Amino acid sequence: MDLFQLEMFVAVAEERSFSRAATRLHRTQPAVSQAIAKLEAELGETLFERSTRDGTLTDAGEVLKDYATKLLNLRAESRDALAELRALHRGRLNLAANEYTCLYLLPMLDEFRRQNPRIKVTVHRALASRIPDDVLMHTVEIGVLSFRPDDPQIRSIAVYRDQLDFVVNPKSPLAKQKEVSIRELGAQNFIAHNISTPQRQKVIEAFERHKTPLRIGVELPSLEAIKRFVEAGNGVALVPGLAVAPEVESGALVRVNIKELQLERRLRLVYRRQASLSHAAQAFLKIVEAFSAAHGDPYCFQQER
Repeated sequence: MDLFQLEMFVAVAEERSFSRAATRLHRTQPAVSQAIAKLEAELGETLFERSTRDGTLTDAGEVLKDYATKLLNLRAESRDALAELRALHRGRLNLAANEYTCLYLLPMLDEFRRQNPRIKVTVHRALASRIPDDVLMHTVEIGVLSFRPDDPQIRSIAVYRDQLDFVVNPKSPLAKQKEVSIRELGAQNFIAHNISTPQRQKVIEAFERHKTPLRIGVELPSLEAIKRFVEAGNGVALVPGLAVAPEVESGALVRVNIKELQLERRLRLVYRRQASLSHAAQAFLKIVEAFSAAHGDPYCFQQER
């Protein structure tokens, strides 16, 4: 079993077609079929369902695909590392973040690009739940999360302190109050994200403790849509403070404190514990640390484990 065989195997699995995989790899279809047959013979396992014509993987194929992808990513990473040794001023920085945590990255990337204009930066948008796997699979070097992963293979650094903010339209009667209680919110129409999170569960539990209904009338796919909907007077929302700071500052939205609901969130940079970080990634972490020291709270740089 070699990387050439694995590359062909992954191509067929991703394209779900031997012919499309051959086109992608600039090979003939018989060559691809022969490589897969040889791989199956070496492993003693059937990797593709022969009863279908769409490249459906068997259970053995599913297992191999994860390992093969990781190995191919490692190959690409090793090539990049060697290229950086030959030209120290070149390289790339691959990060993963979701819609919310990406907002934290913007000032950091601005400073990073000023100091390292030749480094290519790519921020991959990903579900928070998938980012630890992306880091472990070597798809990205560093991820940004609002929770600390349980996996001992991942190291995390707390870099920003945020909180969940309750926001309303400026014309709402609630906008005139500096503070409200949960019991006052039972009749409000909440606008929420359509992806459930641990923070959302904490909010639900808080409303349950105070025997108050949490009426989620609308669920939307992005924080930007939620903010616009609340601005239009269609309801109220609980959103990360970092995400709503510009609207609160401009007066488009009003932040109102809920005295029984103080939910702090910490953003973290995560990476593989045993990783030899690229020069670009090391430089990025140094910039984050310096930025945090210069600006102070809510920025920080605290190794968690």
